[in-house]
Amino acid sequence: MGVDLRQVVAGILTIAMFVMLAQMLHRDYLDSLQEKAQGDANDIEFEGSRVSVKESLVGALEGNKGPWMDDNNDLNPCWPTLLSDEAVSSKGYVTFSLTNGPEYHISQITDAVMVAKHLRATLVLPDIRGSKPGDERSFEDIYDADKLIKSLENVIKVVKQLPEEVSLRDIAIVKVPTRVTEDYIKEHIEPIFKSKGNIRVATYFPSVNLRKSSQDGETDPVACLAMFGSLELQHELNAVVESMIERLRTHSKKSGGRFIAVDLRIEALEKKNCHSTGVAGSKTCYNAQEIAVFLRKLGFSGDTTIYLTQPRWDSSLNILKDIFPKTFTKEAVMPASKRSKYLESESSEYENVIDFYISSRSDVFVPAISGLFYANTVGKRIALGKAQVLVPAEISESSSLATDFISPYISKKNHLAYSCFC
Repeated sequence: MGVDLRQVVAGILTIAMFVMLAQMLHRDYLDSLQEKAQGDANDIEFEGSRVSVKESLVGALEGNKGPWMDDNNDLNPCWPTLLSDEAVSSKGYVTFSLTNGPEYHISQITDAVMVAKHLRATLVLPDIRGSKPGDERSFEDIYDADKLIKSLENVIKVVKQLPEEVSLRDIAIVKVPTRVTEDYIKEHIEPIFKSKGNIRVATYFPSVNLRKSSQDGETDPVACLAMFGSLELQHELNAVVESMIERLRTHSKKSGGRFIAVDLRIEALEKKNCHSTGVAGSKTCYNAQEIAVFLRKLGFSGDTTIYLTQPRWDSSLNILKDIFPKTFTKEAVMPASKRSKYLESESSEYENVIDFYISSRSDVFVPAISGLFYANTVGKRIALGKAQVLVPAEISESSSLATDFISPYISKKNHLAYSCFC
């Protein structure tokens, strides 16, 4: 049977047309991806400087798995050998509440423990209050009460409830500045305690700065213990966090199971004026587009897994997902059986706690928003030996090193946590 030469030529031409069509579609796809990344303008503005997104997309070498750093497990707690005295308590009680989210809880528990210790008083486990009136939870809804009591047993006495014979009218409310000192307690709080017998501590925050300074002197080992050795999640909530981290690591097989957590919340960005900090190329907060460019220019590949603290997906995040398709919020990685309890509650307390602990455990943490969440997450990460905290900034070259953007808390070792770990 002879071969029709015309059919052969037609077949070759058809194959050539399919190849050309595939190339055109591939090129159109890449062009559309870059157009999405550019948004309404051709470039992204960073305080007057202009950085081309197109450059950022091609700046990382093909196949580069990202500028990951290894964890540093050389640091150890400095306080255990200094805590040998048995706890001694008076008949008086110190009460308090945890408010505003987990980044505040760490400071509030530390200040309450310091006050109780120096007054030789008994500490009562706090309740947990959300931002809305009537939004209250017990301590044990979120944290491990037995762990806290056990960890502090050689420092202060802790009870789960205030005795019935103690009237709330007999409790004086005392405002305490965060990082309260022994001298402040003696001068301002002890006279009230001696007069009333029981006090309620309300911590206020003159500053969200957690840098250690020469004025601080030596950090009290009790404060270190309270800050880094007393709070742990209760079993069920901890299991949810662990399962979410495991799912994120499963998505990250090409990068060795490593993932990035970005504290980026749309509502917070809308309320915050993202202005220059006075440092070249630096601002107080960054949007999704700016974070995407920052990470891409540092060399993180498009296959990198990213966890966002944003409660639910928002269309303004699409540009980040275009460049990093494996970008997730809580609902995408939380077990379906747990969503009704932890995501559909009117209170956001559970979600805030989940964000804080995942951000503390991620391989890289990027704070898109400055504030106490950033500061206390860094402290928790120092305690865990996870030093890769990258503070966003304008990058003028696509070959910049990730180490150039390590948080000053870590690069200068000036975080309060370095007074507690050595």
